[in-house]
Amino acid sequence: MNVEPIAKEILKRAADAARFVVAIAGPPGAGKSTLADALAETLVSGGEKAAVLPMDGFHMDNAVLEQKGLLARKGSPETFDVRAFLSTISAVRANDGEVLVPVFDRSREIAIASARIVAPETRIVLVEGNYLLLDEAPWNRLEGAFDFSIFINPGVEELERRLLQRWYDHGYDEEAAKRKAFGNDIPNAHRVVDHQRPADRVLADF
Repeated sequence: MNVEPIAKEILKRAADAARFVVAIAGPPGAGKSTLADALAETLVSGGEKAAVLPMDGFHMDNAVLEQKGLLARKGSPETFDVRAFLSTISAVRANDGEVLVPVFDRSREIAIASARIVAPETRIVLVEGNYLLLDEAPWNRLEGAFDFSIFINPGVEELERRLLQRWYDHGYDEEAAKRKAFGNDIPNAHRVVDHQRPADRVLADF
């Protein structure tokens, strides 16, 4: 997909704003990080100051999830440090100094603290994650936090195909991949699609 039209829409809406925060939301496997990275690259190549802020950096650590009995549900709304995420979004919106944000390392399944900088001169911040538009507490406290929102929904069949393929690519056999996908990822995808707040722009695919 050509992201130029979306980048132009963001620039038009941002106008002369010193800080413009964009939400890129959708179910697991929808292509949120791919879109966010493509938009950032397009905006930066056009002379803008833009950065990506991934929600995945706010995963609770596996030790905490095990203590809570949530390790098997890692990636569900209950397995993120929402308070820290809300505080970070507030700091980004305030734009009163450098904000250090965590990044999730999928190869090690851990979040690395202070791994990315949102600098004061960064004008457009692209926040990407599953639950940015989720209409459930405490995620619904994000309502009004974004200047523009995008929701990606490729449809259930395509999501199931992608999520299964993700586990195949990680070396899981068919039975294990189905257990991972249908036991956690796909229920999370349904939850996102069925309980989302309205977005400014909806994409069928990316």
